[in-house]
This record gives sequence, structure tokens and C-alpha cells, in this order.
Amino acid sequence: MQIDLYIVLGSAVVGLLVGMTGAGGGALMTPMLILLFSVKPSAAISSDLVAAVLMRPVGAAVHMRRGTVHGGLLRWMVLGSVPMAFLGAYLLHLVGNTKSTEATVEQILGTALLAGAGAMVLRYYMDSREGQRRTAQVHEIIAKPLPTLAIGMIGGLIVGMTSVGAGSLMIVLLLFLYPMIGAKQLVGTDLSQAVPLSLAAAAGALIFGHVDFGVTTSLVLGSVPAVLVGSLLSSSAPDHYLRPVITFVIFASGLKYVGVGTTELGWILAATLAVSLGVWLVAVRPLRRADEQRRKLTVPEAPT
Repeated sequence: MQIDLYIVLGSAVVGLLVGMTGAGGGALMTPMLILLFSVKPSAAISSDLVAAVLMRPVGAAVHMRRGTVHGGLLRWMVLGSVPMAFLGAYLLHLVGNTKSTEATVEQILGTALLAGAGAMVLRYYMDSREGQRRTAQVHEIIAKPLPTLAIGMIGGLIVGMTSVGAGSLMIVLLLFLYPMIGAKQLVGTDLSQAVPLSLAAAAGALIFGHVDFGVTTSLVLGSVPAVLVGSLLSSSAPDHYLRPVITFVIFASGLKYVGVGTTELGWILAATLAVSLGVWLVAVRPLRRADEQRRKLTVPEAPT
């Protein structure tokens, strides 16, 4: 069993993003192993699934300790996702043409994620214009059982049929079902609901997959400490810093699933970061300063 220091470093970057956003693990880790480190696809998928068993519980534990996990949402999502993950695997077995079915599902998932990322940008812009802050605390969010159950079912079905994480899609759906939820509660709940799914998927990978324990160990060494750091940041970071990072990771995941090549993906993400920085400097930052000035003017002075 050989440790690859480059895989350790790469998995640390992905782990940091997963800890900060709750998304991107399945979309980024496996392609990194295949495209950058020439790991066989079957070994990359199986090794990533096993490493996630240790990675995601670390992030979930941080958020649970800090009270940023909504128990009601978590229960309904897990109730829907775990059985549907097994059903998805069974449906894939019935269909038979694995590669074709996975490609179709991933195309649909990628399109949905790109649309969701665009909608999140629009909502973020409108909130900035209106001075609205979506930072409800855990106890202020009332769970909607049936829609939340449906979100878990959709995510679990995708995991079962494609062996990829559906955290990005679940985050988008949760944001629109619970528009006032704070970003840290969103990340904490999503990381926590992924734990039982990761356990089920890892069990299948160990039994039926091709786990490379050298790759798995390298992933664990890099990703687990990074997820811890990312979770500590996401459980305490202000909402207006965390939401753009979540949106960016969901956007990157969507591009990957619709089949954008590695080189093109790198250029698109670099250009997106540059444009986003320009928009923030020209439009968002002045709006935020104007909002802060209005707040100061409307706050009555303390009596002397």
C-alpha cells in the first residue's frame, strides 16, 4: 500500500470545499483521481466512496456540535434517501445498460445543477438589492415533511443509479423549499444526511467494487483534516460569504456532469471567478455599503 502525496494534496483541496459547502465531493474527487492521477475509474469510484465514510461524519460532527443541523429536515431526508438509494441500484440492474443510463442521469443532474446555480445567483442579487438577509436559525425553520421527504428520495435515487453524490442537488432544492434557511444550517444538514448514504454506498463498494487501499488512505489523509477545517469555517462564517462559495461549487459540479472537459472546465471556472470578482467590486460591494449606511441612519441613537 503506497501513499501518494499528490493525491493527499488534491483531496485536501476537495475536502475543504466539501466541508465548506456540503457539496462537490462526488463531482470533484473522482474526476480528479481519474484525470490527474490516472486511477482506473472503478477503483477511483470505489476508493472515493470508502474514504467518504470517514470524511463526511467529521464535517457532520462539527455542525452537530455547533447546533447547525436541523433534526427535522435530517430525519425526513434520510427516510427518503436511504431506501431510494437501494431502489436506484436495483433499477440500474434491471435496465442493464449501465454506462448509457448513468450518462443520461448525469446529464439531467448537471442541467438541473446549472439551472439551480443560475437561480441562486439571481436570488443572491435580488436579496442584495432589497437588503434581505436569509439567516433563519435552526429553531425558526419548520420542516415540511412531504416535500423534504421527496428531496431525500430524489437524491437517494440518483446516488443509487450513478454512484455519485447528490449533495449539490439536495442543497439547491432545500434552498428553494426553505428560502430563509441560513447557509451554515444548510451545509450542516446536508453533510449529516450524507452520512448514512455514504455508509451504504461504501458497503457496496467494499463487497462489489475495486477499492485501491493506497488511494483510499491517501484520500483519507488529505480530505479528513481538510473537511474538519472547512466545517469549522462553514459553521461560523457569515452567510453572505458562504453562499457564493456554495453556488460556485454547485456550478462546477453541474459543468462536470454535463460533460465539460477538464481543460475547458478549468478555463470556465477561472473566467467565472474573474467575472464574479469584478461584479462584486463594481455592483455588490457598493450596494452592501449603501445598505449599511441606511441601517446606521435608521438606528436611533442611544439616549445620553
